[in-house]
Amino acid sequence: MPTEARSSTRAPRTRQAQPPPSDATTDEPPQRLTLTVLAEGGDWSRFAASDAAIGRAGSALCNAPRVAIAEGSEASIVLGDDALLRRLNGTYRGKDAPTNVLSFPFQRPPGDRGDVAYLGDVVLAAETILSEADERGIEPVHHLQHLVVHGLLHLLGFDHETAVAAREMERLETDILATIGVADPYGAAVT
Repeated sequence: MPTEARSSTRAPRTRQAQPPPSDATTDEPPQRLTLTVLAEGGDWSRFAASDAAIGRAGSALCNAPRVAIAEGSEASIVLGDDALLRRLNGTYRGKDAPTNVLSFPFQRPPGDRGDVAYLGDVVLAAETILSEADERGIEPVHHLQHLVVHGLLHLLGFDHETAVAAREMERLETDILATIGVADPYGAAVT
């Protein structure tokens, strides 16, 4: 998937994912992660303050001690719909069905030593996320935050291809989400 700017129905919205300011009189911490939110489709009106929620999820990820994010990193969060995710899922994974989230890590061309640490794109489907939230009886915005964290972890190299890797990633997601008041998305499945 191309990582350059895409046309959008609305102008991109940039959210700084950084630790909340402290009462200490020290200088502000360096910017570790900038998230650009792009609205490509879908009805996101049921997601209360989605931009702010995405920013909180990014900040929580930045504060996780087990997650290494280079200063100045950037990623795009693409708010899409089932049709977009179905097309992407078919093209890149060979699955003719929508899904809730897809991550596309940026692959720097050989020899390119750009100064921006672009991580890649996280693409989300409003309808699937709403349906899953309704089925699970959880707030849609909390499910959105979970999938933002999940997608960003994929951009950082985490995966769930083995049972051990899946348990590690689930524990990490659960710990990160707890810092912003989001309940364990895996329930009793995380041990």
